[in-house]
Amino acid sequence: MADYFLLAAGIICIIAGLIGCLVPVLPGPPLSFAGVFFLHLTRFADFGKTTLGILAIIAIVVTILDYIVPVWGTRKFGGSKYGARGATVGLIIGLFLGPPGIILGPLIGAVVGELIFKDDLKYALKAGFGSLLGFMTGIGLKLIASFIMTFYFVKELIK
Repeated sequence: MADYFLLAAGIICIIAGLIGCLVPVLPGPPLSFAGVFFLHLTRFADFGKTTLGILAIIAIVVTILDYIVPVWGTRKFGGSKYGARGATVGLIIGLFLGPPGIILGPLIGAVVGELIFKDDLKYALKAGFGSLLGFMTGIGLKLIASFIMTFYFVKELIK
């Protein structure tokens, strides 16, 4: 009976993990890893310790990178610390405005931050684009990690 509860929890975590890749409120890769771990605890699958360790490391690294990549993108496109801070503030405000706010928040925040630093719209837009590119790269990394974990989940389940 416990196996079925763990299996259900694993399926819920896998689905929530995939959704969490697009919704910043949910930690996508860690939830996906939780799904794999729950399945591991059942009689339906047996992941090796190495596989679990590698998937855990992937979840941790991608989660950390998700916070670093947007700031890196801003800086890579010539943004200053004002643009990076603006992108962070924009993301926080954007969380309350739903998916469009989550996508546009870092862009607008970086542009506003750069305009405060330097009154040059072209420069500010370039840094804002870097922030948006970094944010989208973070989403891509999270999706890749969660799809890898989903693959292992399904593979073990149907084995």
